[in-house]
Amino acid sequence: MKRSLMYTQLALVVLFILPGCMKLGPDYQKPGIGMQVPAGYQYAPTELTMPEPDDQWWLVFNDPELNQLVEEALKNNLDIKIATAAVLEVRAQLVSTRADRFPQVNVQAGAERQQRPKQTSVPGQAFSVDREITTYDLSLPASFEIDLWGRLARAEEAARANLLEAEENRRTVAQTVVAEAITLYLQMESFERAIEIAERLVESFRRSLNLVESRYKRGLTSVLDVRQARRVLAGAQATLPSLRQDLGTTQQALAVLLGRYPETRPPRLQPEDYYKRLDPVPPGLPSELLLRRPDIRAAEAQLVALNALVGVAKASRFPRIVLTGTYGYTSEDLDRLFKPENELWNIALGIAQPLFDAGKLQAGQRAAEARYQQGVVSYANTVTGKLASVPSTCSKQIVARASTNRSSPRLISCAQTNSVVPAAATRECTSIQSPATAGTKYSIS
Repeated sequence: MKRSLMYTQLALVVLFILPGCMKLGPDYQKPGIGMQVPAGYQYAPTELTMPEPDDQWWLVFNDPELNQLVEEALKNNLDIKIATAAVLEVRAQLVSTRADRFPQVNVQAGAERQQRPKQTSVPGQAFSVDREITTYDLSLPASFEIDLWGRLARAEEAARANLLEAEENRRTVAQTVVAEAITLYLQMESFERAIEIAERLVESFRRSLNLVESRYKRGLTSVLDVRQARRVLAGAQATLPSLRQDLGTTQQALAVLLGRYPETRPPRLQPEDYYKRLDPVPPGLPSELLLRRPDIRAAEAQLVALNALVGVAKASRFPRIVLTGTYGYTSEDLDRLFKPENELWNIALGIAQPLFDAGKLQAGQRAAEARYQQGVVSYANTVTGKLASVPSTCSKQIVARASTNRSSPRLISCAQTNSVVPAAATRECTSIQSPATAGTKYSIS
């Protein structure tokens, strides 16, 4: 008896250990993207320096109001709240999936009253008498699936990858919201500066018109000059409504992004040095930069989940081993329910193997493998797309800096001339940066 009990305990220990050692299905290996990744980006400087990762990159603007807007966007933006709730959902799904790898223990209690016939007899006669019986039960049924083929382990692996994907998607949404908020804020400042320039231009043209009219009254100029001065003034005045409308639209978009009621406000006065030249962004190695992108990490996490689901589909074609057992008490007398003579228990081991399903499980495995192949192509497409965006951004940065370097001497000259000839200086500065295009200067991609 003792030897039989020892063998039983040893068998249970082996059954609990084996599931951790065997997993059907392929282990994940990072796939290639079908192209040779260069050592450096095109249009990037020759000397490559690896920038230190910094989540609060907007601090380089050194603008307290901008920092406050970003904090408000991260706290109140509705898209970020949706992404955060999605993370909580997937995290709960992981707990639910992981729970299948542990024993399930329940408690059952019941009371039953029934009538049973009881056979009795007297000398020379036999008959039955109805008898009412009350039975009380209290038991702890338990079940445990022995994950011999790693089906439940692969399912947990897929759930963990889904959680990682949801977290990276949340980071992607947060970065997108921050970039959009900063873009709208800088565009708002640009429109405010453009309105200020347009108002100065209108005032300058109004003074010019007064001067031309005064000269016309003295017979020093023709009426054509007066009409031309009026047309120029009207054209400058016509730009103000559209600029104010663009400013209001930008302010409303920023308010919605921050979770506020969309409203507008009058333009603020911008200082002369409202735009500060920033240091160039140091480029790094493509592989290192790609590892930092949350959208790339999310795509790879999805691929890990698809790979694990292949193992789940394959293990489903093998036998399932379930260990069940019950321990409890049953008695016809509630006061004697927990007496040793009323104790009951049972333990059973069941094996279920699909014999015929018309190819359903095999088709499910093939479908899982096909979804994984789709994920590999999608991952490669995501990586190559992000690789292609970097040289394009570097090229735009080179063009923008070259344009800024060419315009800087003229802007400095305008500032020096402004105190001497205000009207001429205003027209010259406006020709460098027109109010209609001022809002496109600070877009962030």
